[in-house]
Amino acid sequence: MAAEIHSRPQSSRPVLLNKIEGHQDAVNAAILIPKEDGVITVSEDRTIRVWLKRDSGQYWPSIYHTVSSPCSCLSYHHESKRVFVGQDNGAVVEFHIAEDFNKMNHVKTYPAHQNRVSDIIFSLESEWVVSTGHDKCVSWMCTQSGTMLGRHYFTSWASCLQYDKDTQHAFVGDYAGQITLLKLERQTYSTITTLKGHEGSIGALCWDPVQRLLFSGASDHSVIMWDIGGQKGRTLLLQGHHERVQAVRYLQLTRQLISCSSDGGITVWNMDTPREEAPQWLDSDSCQKCEQPFFWNLKQMWDSKTLGLRQHHCRKCGKAVCGKCSSKRSTYPIMGFEFQVRVCEDCYLTIKDEDRTAQATFHEGKHNIAHMDMDPSRGLMVTCGSDRVVKIWDMTQVVGCSIATGFSPR
Repeated sequence: MAAEIHSRPQSSRPVLLNKIEGHQDAVNAAILIPKEDGVITVSEDRTIRVWLKRDSGQYWPSIYHTVSSPCSCLSYHHESKRVFVGQDNGAVVEFHIAEDFNKMNHVKTYPAHQNRVSDIIFSLESEWVVSTGHDKCVSWMCTQSGTMLGRHYFTSWASCLQYDKDTQHAFVGDYAGQITLLKLERQTYSTITTLKGHEGSIGALCWDPVQRLLFSGASDHSVIMWDIGGQKGRTLLLQGHHERVQAVRYLQLTRQLISCSSDGGITVWNMDTPREEAPQWLDSDSCQKCEQPFFWNLKQMWDSKTLGLRQHHCRKCGKAVCGKCSSKRSTYPIMGFEFQVRVCEDCYLTIKDEDRTAQATFHEGKHNIAHMDMDPSRGLMVTCGSDRVVKIWDMTQVVGCSIATGFSPR
């Protein structure tokens, strides 16, 4: 079922400790059990499994439970041993796990959605289970009575969710690339604001209630940090992936962000460093450097008897420029550009060698990563995806140890 790979050698990269195999279809979520050598997984093969590490060093399922519909997402509350599983048929199923993790009993089934459940969070404080689904809505239900408390609809699939248990605010990402902030109440709600910045569907969210920062990853290969607490609309764009970002986690004490993408890329961002906001792209009918017309500027093209040029933008200053005036490429990590991007000739000359020093490290998970969870107190990370494999990683040499309170849990 599982193979032991390494026994934690010293390294500056993630070390693969174990690989769990045995699922018959994609593994949609995997969560590390705190203070235990265990993992809970849910899969498209309709199974919920609890894996415990044996004396042999391998993980074997102590619980193997099959449900009626493929399992799409998972929420686990360790203190109460309550498990909530979202399904493809729109239902959310609650289970209770025994103290020895060898038995799991069904508690309730919640008719939360009319289509696939995309994300789910349980709040013990309010006794609510909040979920999003492909029926384009977020719903919140009472776990004591099992009744629906409220529901809000969007114009596109709701894809991911974060919840602030203290203020009862919910952040909902959708397939249109927007993040909606809602204030949830019993029987009612209010829409606070909508965050727009991504050019693709939102794949993952992470909320840090201490610094009041929201992190979002999307199919446009980028991560955005939204400074909600600052109340000034400050955002930081982070570009360090080649494929869609499907998992993000922020480690508050070490000021590091971990993001994972569908091609197996694992990026660790240093957020404890001064950063600049990327500029807004400017609009112009002609190049703001050489003043040559762009191809839609018919009047200037006719007057100057020249062909129109294609418009580009300098990533450092935001000016609208032609290809000739923006032929240079450079990294600029202080703005989040860890890969080379287009810059104009003037900005290229202002970038010093020290400005190109990377503010992130890049690693390979070597499998599709659809979901990631982390236990900072032990420096462990678990990843899973469509290849049916669950991988457990030692991250202590990458993000440091003794950071038990530095993780904003789902």
